[in-house]
Parts: sequence; structure tokens; C-alpha cells
Amino acid sequence: MSGGDIRCSAVIVAAGSAQRMQGIDKLLAPLDGVPVLRRTVEALASAPEITELIVVTRADRLEAVQALCEGLSKPVSVVPGGKTRAESVLCGLSAAMPYAAIHDGARPLVTNEVIAQAIAAAVSCGAAAPAVPVHDTIKRAESGLVLETPDRSTLFAVQTPQVFRTEEIRSVLRWAIAQGLPLTDDCSAMEAAGRPVRLTPGDVENLKITTPVDLRIAEAIWKGRTT
Repeated sequence: MSGGDIRCSAVIVAAGSAQRMQGIDKLLAPLDGVPVLRRTVEALASAPEITELIVVTRADRLEAVQALCEGLSKPVSVVPGGKTRAESVLCGLSAAMPYAAIHDGARPLVTNEVIAQAIAAAVSCGAAAPAVPVHDTIKRAESGLVLETPDRSTLFAVQTPQVFRTEEIRSVLRWAIAQGLPLTDDCSAMEAAGRPVRLTPGDVENLKITTPVDLRIAEAIWKGRTT
């Protein structure tokens, strides 16, 4: 199946509250003079495998996000999200194409290569996510006391876009929500349901802007790419 044959929606999740940004709205914060979310939607729109974009945001931010998404090279719709991330993803999936690439609105530095590899793997096996190996030593602890040191050769930091067959991830997310499962990403729902997820090569520069420090790092990466 070639890139032109794949009908894939990019579902961009931009409905969070940015609690760790010290009062900064990370999605509207400037990244080299352009809002982070605009950079993100432009990155997804530039990927040949993406057919359309669906941006999920808070109800109080619909008009601002719609204005921010004007003039893209591909069709884009903006829809209100739900109370949780999983519910917001379901809102975006409601009218998605056969495949859905679910992406964090605060990951503006994703590349076409990362997107293409994840989509190709999802077409092959049903679910895929980019990831990078963990290089730091990780400790598992409780109440400040170390319990164990996992083998870091088996550990990966998972990124987005996480790509799925739309009908399957829609069904699995509904099941996970009904079960009250704590989901930190969409692959977690697939794993809980016993469905396979393939990891594809991620990119250390495909960082998620979560803190003010991340925004400064993203700015440096962006300027390094464009100079």
C-alpha cells in the first residue's frame, strides 16, 4: 500500500490544561514567533501520508484554535474534547478515516520520517508508536526507597504520533474508559486489551513541551534546523 493509498487522519490532542507550565499556555506560546500548536499542525499537514487533520481542543478555545489553523494545505476540523485525554481522543476519532495518527499538540518538532514509519507499521500490524531508547539509569522506588533498577536495554520512551486502525482504537478506548483504566497514552489501552503494538524509530528532538524548560529547548532545536 503506497502513501497515496492510505487514508489517515491526524488527530491532534490539544485539550489539556498545561498544569506544569507555570501559567504559560504552551499550545499558544510562540516557537520562533509562531504558536506551538500551529507549528504542530503544520508538521502533520506536511506529511504525505496524512489526508486530513482533526484538532481536539477545549470548548473555550475553539474559536482561537480555528483561527490558528486557517490556511493549511490539507483539510482541518476543530472539535471540542472531553473530560479526560482518552475521551478527547474519542471525540477526534468520531469522524476519522480508516487509520488515525494520534499526536500531542505540544510536539511541534515531529518529522515526516517519524510519521511515515509509524503509519507504515500500523498498516502492517494494526498499532504502532515511535520510541527512543532510554539512556538514563532508571530506579523504581516507593516512599523514596529504591526497589529495583530495571534493565535499561529493555526500556523505551514512547512518543507520538501513535497510529492505529481507527475502528480498533475507538473500540479499545471505549472499553478502557468503561473499565476505569488509568491511561497515560493510547497504546496503553491496546496493551491492556492484549493487542500488539509495534515500536518504530522515534527522534530525540520529537520532544513534548511540558515545562518552560522544554519550550526553551524546542526553540533552540527549531532555530538549529532553520539556520
